[in-house]
Amino acid sequence: MYSAYVFDLDGTIYVGNALLPGAAETITALRAAARRTIFLSNNPTKTREQYAAKLTHLGIPTSEEDIVTSSFVLVQWLQGAAPNARLFVVGEDPLKADLREAGFQFSEKAGEIDIVVASFDRTFVYHKLRVAFDAIRAGARLVGTNPDRYCPTPDGGEPDAAAIIAAIEACTGVACDPIVGKPSPIMVSMAMSLLDLPAHRCMMVGDRLETDIKMGLEAGMATCLVLTGDATRETLAASGLKPTLVLEQINGVLPEGGGAT
Repeated sequence: MYSAYVFDLDGTIYVGNALLPGAAETITALRAAARRTIFLSNNPTKTREQYAAKLTHLGIPTSEEDIVTSSFVLVQWLQGAAPNARLFVVGEDPLKADLREAGFQFSEKAGEIDIVVASFDRTFVYHKLRVAFDAIRAGARLVGTNPDRYCPTPDGGEPDAAAIIAAIEACTGVACDPIVGKPSPIMVSMAMSLLDLPAHRCMMVGDRLETDIKMGLEAGMATCLVLTGDATRETLAASGLKPTLVLEQINGVLPEGGGAT
């Protein structure tokens, strides 16, 4: 077993409001074995407190200190890189709440906006695209929360932040940089500082090749791909990525022997 396990949420621990098979039992067993467990999510539509409450309600008691979200990472990055920036946020209320709590001010006037934040936004309309367009043409920087193309849902999925980012990039000709969520090294750094362990003693567990597995491999962590969400054996073969484990269900993370200690 490894000293710490870093779990994705959507498509790995649950889909919608339903736990995936073996998720609660796996987390419980790892904690009983004194293994650290934390959760990373690129989904910025809930605060850390809301994610902790959801996991606890589903039977996995969790504190917000053990959750890292793309919105939380974005706040930390902005506080270091542009603490006085005025923002225009293409995103939902939980992301805006995190940014307001950190002291950031918002504007919809192009000349006042320093940074456009592009994120998962189910209320995206042309007006938001136009404000972002005008702000960036006036010199604002474009940054993003996460690169996910879609978010898994019980009925399949819904367009995620990549669609919003692509729309803004397409009309402005400006690349979004940085995108702070997985597989960004910014997200890796936040997770590793929380764990305070060497990467080789940690395992990243997730369902997405281009975010979860790529991040874990680039960080030097062991990786486990679970086939309960985005990835399939066919997409794995086509990707060229080589996770440490490939599992049909998450409870296979619990080995009878072997692994780092």
